[in-house]
Amino acid sequence: MPAALPQSLVVAVIFPEQAKHMTNEQTLICFIRHAETDWNSEQRMQGQLDLPLNALGEAQADALGGYFRGDLADALYSSDLLRARQTAQPVAAALRLTMRLLPALRERHFGRCEGLTLAEAGARYPGDARAFASGDPDYAPAGGESRRQHQLRILACIESLAGDHRGQTVFVVTHGGVLDVIYRFARGLPDDAPRDYPIPNTGINWVVVDGGEWRIESWGETPHLQ
Repeated sequence: MPAALPQSLVVAVIFPEQAKHMTNEQTLICFIRHAETDWNSEQRMQGQLDLPLNALGEAQADALGGYFRGDLADALYSSDLLRARQTAQPVAAALRLTMRLLPALRERHFGRCEGLTLAEAGARYPGDARAFASGDPDYAPAGGESRRQHQLRILACIESLAGDHRGQTVFVVTHGGVLDVIYRFARGLPDDAPRDYPIPNTGINWVVVDGGEWRIESWGETPHLQ
Protein backbone atom coordinates (compact mmCIF):
# COMPACT_ATOMS: atom_id res chain seq x y z
CA MET A 1 0.00 0.00 0.00
CA PRO A 2 1.46 3.39 -0.91
CA ALA A 3 2.41 5.62 1.99
CA ALA A 4 0.47 8.54 0.54
CA LEU A 5 -1.96 8.72 -2.37
CA PRO A 6 -3.63 11.80 -3.81
CA GLN A 7 -6.91 12.30 -1.95
CA SER A 8 -9.02 11.75 -5.08
CA LEU A 9 -7.42 8.31 -5.47
CA VAL A 10 -7.87 7.43 -1.81
CA VAL A 11 -11.62 8.04 -1.96
CA ALA A 12 -12.00 6.21 -5.28
CA VAL A 13 -10.06 3.16 -4.09
CA ILE A 14 -11.96 2.69 -0.85
CA PHE A 15 -15.67 2.68 -1.43
CA PRO A 16 -16.50 3.65 -5.02
CA GLU A 17 -20.28 3.30 -4.66
CA GLN A 18 -20.43 5.71 -1.72
CA ALA A 19 -17.69 7.99 -3.00
CA LYS A 20 -18.67 8.46 -6.64
CA HIS A 21 -20.73 11.60 -5.92
CA MET A 22 -18.23 13.12 -3.48
CA THR A 23 -16.79 16.61 -3.85
CA ASN A 24 -13.95 18.31 -1.99
CA GLU A 25 -16.50 20.02 0.27
CA GLN A 26 -18.20 16.80 1.35
CA THR A 27 -17.22 14.29 4.03
CA LEU A 28 -17.94 10.57 3.77
CA ILE A 29 -18.49 9.10 7.23
CA CYS A 30 -18.80 5.44 8.14
CA PHE A 31 -20.71 5.28 11.43
CA ILE A 32 -20.45 1.97 13.30
CA ARG A 33 -22.33 0.92 16.41
CA HIS A 34 -20.22 -0.88 19.02
CA ALA A 35 -20.38 -4.67 19.28
CA GLU A 36 -22.56 -6.56 21.76
CA THR A 37 -22.31 -6.38 25.54
CA ASP A 38 -24.18 -8.47 28.10
CA TRP A 39 -26.44 -5.51 28.81
CA ASN A 40 -27.36 -5.26 25.13
CA SER A 41 -28.62 -8.83 25.26
CA GLU A 42 -30.49 -8.05 28.50
CA GLN A 43 -31.90 -4.80 27.04
CA ARG A 44 -30.53 -2.68 29.85
CA MET A 45 -29.86 1.04 29.50
CA GLN A 46 -26.08 1.27 29.45
CA GLY A 47 -25.81 5.00 28.91
CA GLN A 48 -22.37 6.11 30.00
CA LEU A 49 -21.61 3.15 32.27
CA ASP A 50 -18.39 1.58 31.03
CA LEU A 51 -19.09 -2.05 30.14
CA PRO A 52 -16.88 -4.39 28.09
CA LEU A 53 -17.92 -6.46 25.11
CA ASN A 54 -19.09 -10.00 25.75
CA ALA A 55 -17.71 -13.02 23.87
CA LEU A 56 -20.09 -12.55 20.95
CA GLY A 57 -19.21 -8.85 20.83
CA GLU A 58 -15.51 -9.63 20.65
CA ALA A 59 -16.15 -11.94 17.70
CA GLN A 60 -18.27 -9.27 16.01
CA ALA A 61 -15.50 -6.70 16.42
CA ASP A 62 -12.90 -9.09 15.00
CA ALA A 63 -15.15 -9.79 12.01
CA LEU A 64 -15.54 -6.05 11.48
CA GLY A 65 -11.78 -5.59 11.40
CA GLY A 66 -11.43 -8.42 8.91
CA TYR A 67 -14.05 -6.85 6.66
CA PHE A 68 -12.13 -3.57 6.39
CA ARG A 69 -8.64 -5.08 6.17
CA GLY A 70 -6.68 -3.44 3.38
CA ASP A 71 -9.10 -0.54 2.90
CA LEU A 72 -8.07 3.09 3.18
CA ALA A 73 -9.46 6.00 5.16
CA ASP A 74 -8.25 9.31 6.53
CA ALA A 75 -9.22 9.18 10.21
CA LEU A 76 -10.88 7.00 12.84
CA TYR A 77 -12.73 8.38 15.85
CA SER A 78 -14.36 6.50 18.71
CA SER A 79 -16.37 7.17 21.80
CA ASP A 80 -14.06 6.82 24.78
CA LEU A 81 -16.32 4.24 26.45
CA LEU A 82 -14.78 0.77 26.64
CA ARG A 83 -17.31 -1.05 24.45
CA ALA A 84 -16.71 1.43 21.62
CA ARG A 85 -12.92 1.36 22.03
CA GLN A 86 -12.86 -2.44 21.94
CA THR A 87 -14.92 -2.37 18.75
CA ALA A 88 -12.78 0.31 17.13
CA GLN A 89 -9.45 -1.39 17.82
CA PRO A 90 -9.68 -4.09 15.09
CA VAL A 91 -10.92 -1.45 12.65
CA ALA A 92 -8.00 0.82 13.51
CA ALA A 93 -5.60 -2.06 12.92
CA ALA A 94 -7.27 -2.93 9.60
CA LEU A 95 -7.15 0.67 8.37
CA ARG A 96 -3.69 1.32 9.86
CA LEU A 97 -4.98 4.37 11.66
CA THR A 98 -4.57 5.72 15.19
CA MET A 99 -7.83 5.70 17.12
CA ARG A 100 -8.83 9.16 18.32
CA LEU A 101 -11.10 9.18 21.37
CA LEU A 102 -13.94 11.69 21.70
CA PRO A 103 -16.09 11.82 24.87
CA ALA A 104 -18.62 13.84 22.82
CA LEU A 105 -19.47 10.59 20.97
CA ARG A 106 -20.73 8.90 24.14
CA GLU A 107 -24.20 7.45 24.50
CA ARG A 108 -26.91 9.55 26.13
CA HIS A 109 -26.57 9.71 29.91
CA PHE A 110 -29.65 8.08 31.42
CA GLY A 111 -28.86 9.19 34.97
CA ARG A 112 -30.47 7.11 37.70
CA CYS A 113 -31.97 4.75 35.10
CA GLU A 114 -28.65 3.44 33.86
CA GLY A 115 -28.36 -0.29 34.40
CA LEU A 116 -32.14 -0.81 34.39
CA THR A 117 -34.42 -2.37 31.81
CA LEU A 118 -37.43 -0.29 30.74
CA ALA A 119 -39.66 -2.52 32.87
CA GLU A 120 -37.43 -1.98 35.92
CA ALA A 121 -37.33 1.76 35.27
CA GLY A 122 -41.12 1.78 35.02
CA ALA A 123 -41.46 0.11 38.40
CA ARG A 124 -38.87 2.27 40.12
CA TYR A 125 -39.18 5.60 38.30
CA PRO A 126 -42.51 5.64 36.44
CA GLY A 127 -42.14 9.30 35.43
CA ASP A 128 -38.83 8.57 33.74
CA ALA A 129 -40.29 5.56 31.93
CA ARG A 130 -43.26 7.56 30.64
CA ALA A 131 -40.93 10.28 29.34
CA PHE A 132 -38.75 7.69 27.57
CA ALA A 133 -41.82 6.08 25.99
CA SER A 134 -43.27 9.40 24.79
CA GLY A 135 -39.96 10.65 23.40
CA ASP A 136 -40.19 13.89 25.42
CA PRO A 137 -37.17 15.81 24.06
CA ASP A 138 -36.69 18.02 27.12
CA TYR A 139 -37.07 15.52 29.95
CA ALA A 140 -33.83 14.62 31.74
CA PRO A 141 -33.81 11.80 34.31
CA ALA A 142 -32.10 12.74 37.56
CA GLY A 143 -28.36 12.92 36.93
CA GLY A 144 -28.77 12.46 33.19
CA GLU A 145 -29.29 14.22 29.86
CA SER A 146 -32.45 15.13 28.03
CA ARG A 147 -32.93 13.82 24.54
CA ARG A 148 -32.43 17.34 23.17
CA GLN A 149 -29.18 17.86 25.11
CA HIS A 150 -27.86 14.59 23.74
CA GLN A 151 -28.92 15.47 20.21
CA LEU A 152 -27.24 18.87 20.30
CA ARG A 153 -24.02 17.34 21.66
CA ILE A 154 -23.89 14.72 18.91
CA LEU A 155 -24.76 17.03 16.02
CA ALA A 156 -22.18 19.59 17.12
CA CYS A 157 -19.54 16.86 17.32
CA ILE A 158 -20.30 15.42 13.86
CA GLU A 159 -20.50 18.83 12.21
CA SER A 160 -17.09 19.66 13.66
CA LEU A 161 -15.60 16.39 12.40
CA ALA A 162 -17.10 16.90 8.96
CA GLY A 163 -15.69 20.42 8.81
CA ASP A 164 -12.24 19.17 9.78
CA HIS A 165 -12.29 16.39 7.15
CA ARG A 166 -13.81 17.92 4.02
CA GLY A 167 -13.16 15.75 0.99
CA GLN A 168 -12.09 12.83 3.18
CA THR A 169 -13.36 9.49 4.46
CA VAL A 170 -13.79 9.14 8.22
CA PHE A 171 -14.78 6.22 10.46
CA VAL A 172 -16.75 6.86 13.67
CA VAL A 173 -17.42 4.10 16.24
CA THR A 174 -20.18 5.06 18.62
CA HIS A 175 -23.50 3.98 20.20
CA GLY A 176 -27.06 3.09 19.28
CA GLY A 177 -28.58 6.28 20.67
CA VAL A 178 -26.04 8.34 18.75
CA LEU A 179 -26.95 6.58 15.51
CA ASP A 180 -30.62 7.23 16.25
CA VAL A 181 -29.83 10.96 16.41
CA ILE A 182 -27.90 10.79 13.12
CA TYR A 183 -30.61 8.87 11.26
CA ARG A 184 -33.40 11.17 12.43
CA PHE A 185 -31.45 14.30 11.55
CA ALA A 186 -30.49 13.02 8.10
CA ARG A 187 -34.06 11.96 7.32
CA GLY A 188 -35.76 14.91 9.00
CA LEU A 189 -37.73 12.67 11.37
CA PRO A 190 -39.40 14.15 14.48
CA ASP A 191 -38.36 13.02 17.94
CA ASP A 192 -41.60 11.12 18.48
CA ALA A 193 -41.44 9.14 15.23
CA PRO A 194 -41.15 5.39 15.91
CA ARG A 195 -37.77 3.75 15.41
CA ASP A 196 -38.62 1.54 12.43
CA TYR A 197 -35.05 1.30 11.13
CA PRO A 198 -32.31 -1.09 12.27
CA ILE A 199 -29.37 -0.15 14.50
CA PRO A 200 -27.61 -3.52 14.90
CA ASN A 201 -24.44 -4.06 16.87
CA THR A 202 -21.48 -3.43 14.50
CA GLY A 203 -23.91 -2.23 11.84
CA ILE A 204 -22.19 -0.20 9.11
CA ASN A 205 -23.83 3.10 8.17
CA TRP A 206 -22.55 5.39 5.39
CA VAL A 207 -23.47 9.08 5.47
CA VAL A 208 -22.29 11.96 3.29
CA VAL A 209 -22.15 15.31 5.10
CA ASP A 210 -22.19 18.40 2.90
CA GLY A 211 -22.50 21.46 5.10
CA GLY A 212 -25.96 21.32 6.65
CA GLU A 213 -27.14 18.58 4.29
CA TRP A 214 -26.70 14.94 5.33
CA ARG A 215 -27.36 12.08 2.92
CA ILE A 216 -27.62 8.44 3.98
CA GLU A 217 -25.93 6.19 1.42
CA SER A 218 -26.57 2.91 3.24
CA TRP A 219 -27.77 1.93 6.71
CA GLY A 220 -27.55 -0.98 9.13
CA GLU A 221 -25.45 -3.19 6.89
CA THR A 222 -23.83 -6.28 8.46
CA PRO A 223 -22.04 -8.16 5.64
CA HIS A 224 -19.19 -9.06 8.01
CA LEU A 225 -21.57 -11.08 10.21
CA GLN A 226 -23.03 -13.24 7.45
